[in-house]
Amino acid sequence: MLKIEKAMDNGVLNTALEGRLDTTTAPQLEGELREALDGADRLELDLEKLEYISSAGLRVLLSAQKLMAKKGGMTLRHVSEAIMEIFEVTGFVDILNIVND
Repeated sequence: MLKIEKAMDNGVLNTALEGRLDTTTAPQLEGELREALDGADRLELDLEKLEYISSAGLRVLLSAQKLMAKKGGMTLRHVSEAIMEIFEVTGFVDILNIVND
C-alpha cells in the first residue's frame, strides 16, 4: 500500500510517500504525478516514510526526473538508509538529486 500526500506551494509540488512503491502502487504514483506536475515548476519528494521501492518505482522516479529536468528540477528528501542502499546499488544516486537534511 502507498499513501501519497501532495501540496502545491508557489509552483513547488511537495509530495510525501508512505509505504511501498512497487509494481502494484507505481501506476498510482505515476498517475497522480502526471496530473499534478502540469502546474509545477519543481518537485520535492519526501521519502522519509517510504519502506520499499521496486524497479517499477524507480522507473516512475526516473520518468518524473526527466520531466522535471526540463522545468525547475526534482529533489528527494529524507531518504532512509534502506532506500538509499537501493539507489546506490542501481546507480540512481548519480541520477537523482538527493538531499538528506
